[in-house]
Amino acid sequence: MTSTNSRTPVAQAAIVAQHLGKTVADAQGSLTLLEDVNLQVEHATSLAIVGPSGSGKSTLLGLLAGLDLPSSGRVWIDGADLFALSEDGRAALRAHKLGFVFQNFQLIGHLNALENVMLAMEISGRTAALRSDAQSMLERVGLGARLRHMPATLSGGEQQRVALARAFATRPSLLLADEPTGNLDAAGGMRIIDLMFSLQREQGTTLVLVTHDNALASRCDAVAELQAGRLVEQAATSLMAPTTSEVTA
Repeated sequence: MTSTNSRTPVAQAAIVAQHLGKTVADAQGSLTLLEDVNLQVEHATSLAIVGPSGSGKSTLLGLLAGLDLPSSGRVWIDGADLFALSEDGRAALRAHKLGFVFQNFQLIGHLNALENVMLAMEISGRTAALRSDAQSMLERVGLGARLRHMPATLSGGEQQRVALARAFATRPSLLLADEPTGNLDAAGGMRIIDLMFSLQREQGTTLVLVTHDNALASRCDAVAELQAGRLVEQAATSLMAPTTSEVTA
């Protein structure tokens, strides 16, 4: 990951954000959530976005997904100018190019594990060999014996493994993860980390994640640190001093 400038070949990177900012109205007039953020993420690499609570991490992730509109700046995904697209265009791009993993799993409660994965594949347009491919992905994450289980009957770690299977079954070019280990214990969190990076390597997916977990951030190719809405540091993890922490319970 490197800083961007006007000469950046946006068509050649997985993600480029230039001068990205977000300001919202509040009781005092306005509140700046992000200010002049510049990022570039290369294809098939991984980036951790870190920083204290309230620093703008989730705001940045939402803008990179096109789920929110910026007050300033631009984002390109695989060369597509995200905010030049209509709302329907951004939704289509998410359906065909993006996968999501959330802290709270976000599984559909009345669908079993297999159906949750199949639905995501249908939405993305991957309908050939739908059931067999969904089953194979659940087997890949160790849930071959839990295909017909409803989310409420699965542990937190199992639900997050369904969420990983759902995300990677669509074969997204970009996976966005928001605190993917945040609701798991140490053992469950490490299993999710191992699976996520193994699947990312197998599929050549670009991975961008928000985390407070140093063990997870250190597995990424690069780290971007936010402070009060500004990007204060960008570095390859190989250049950073090693740190340790327990996985957030």
